[in-house]
Amino acid sequence: MSQRRVLVVTSGALFVRGGHLTIAEETAAAIRRAGHLADVLVTPQNRFGRQLSAYLATWLTDVGETADGQPVDQVISLRFPSYAVRHPRHVCWLNHRMREYYDLWERFVRGLGRKGRLKEGVRRRMFHTVDRWLLTHNVTRLVAQSRTIQARLQRFGGIRSELLYPPPPERAYRTDGYGDYVLAVSRLHPLKRLDLLVEAAALARDRSLSFKIAGEGEEESRLRERIRALGLEGRVELLGAVTDAQLVDHYARCRAVYFAPWNEDYGFVTLEAFRSGKAVVTAADSGGPAELVRHGENGLVSAPTAEALATELDALGRDRGLAERLGEAARRDAEAFRWERAVEELLRPV
Repeated sequence: MSQRRVLVVTSGALFVRGGHLTIAEETAAAIRRAGHLADVLVTPQNRFGRQLSAYLATWLTDVGETADGQPVDQVISLRFPSYAVRHPRHVCWLNHRMREYYDLWERFVRGLGRKGRLKEGVRRRMFHTVDRWLLTHNVTRLVAQSRTIQARLQRFGGIRSELLYPPPPERAYRTDGYGDYVLAVSRLHPLKRLDLLVEAAALARDRSLSFKIAGEGEEESRLRERIRALGLEGRVELLGAVTDAQLVDHYARCRAVYFAPWNEDYGFVTLEAFRSGKAVVTAADSGGPAELVRHGENGLVSAPTAEALATELDALGRDRGLAERLGEAARRDAEAFRWERAVEELLRPV
């Protein structure tokens, strides 16, 4: 394959760094390792209610040539509204559309009132129309990052897509043992359901395990208050933001990893834990993570209740060998997810 110039396009809000940006950077880095030229373009996302201008700005962005007049051979877009860029060879590796107008609609409009619901309903229909046209006419290939995303595309628009899971970021993953704590890594947001872990920790009968939660977000004060109310200050610790090196170290030393968001698009955490030889505890309705975790084989899949989750945590607390067996299987499964294969798939001729 001759050397190509590939532009990876995602979108972003001011002062917010999401997992999609990590995927964009890792994709570009993997393309460069394969011997091509690659760069990342971040298009505007804009505040809620002003996204249409972001779509227009992205549509008008010139991605046909580099600054020195060399042609861009391919574009890989990731999410709304980045897939509005125009290029004759455009692969959309979809992370998600604007979820408030799709699977999160009922949560979003709850409490808006009749007028607000009507106004947002008009916007919703408009974005459904725009997104469907862009994803069926503006891109040459549509590839979903999980079966959960594929199902949403079918449910909202009857849009077909291919499937390719993003591999985890290239880090020096290792296993230093199976320690006495369960690690959770996530933005502190209601959809990530870290409160479920806190409630389950209070119900767990086995007291040998503690819990460390890495991440920042709007739920921090509420989680701290709940931890205090349940008397868990000695067992549940909020670590705040951690560096990449600290994250790899926690993956290496923990007993297992908790990652049970609600209907997640994908999430790097599952495969990062697998690469570290650690089982993942997730929930049956967690979307992307539940696609990769097989109960009793490479992790544990719980019903999304504190009582059910506490039972799975008790099993890990009682039996360090269970965590090790599941973790070894998880490490083997992670071998199937490599950036070399992902790049080959994304750059293959249409």
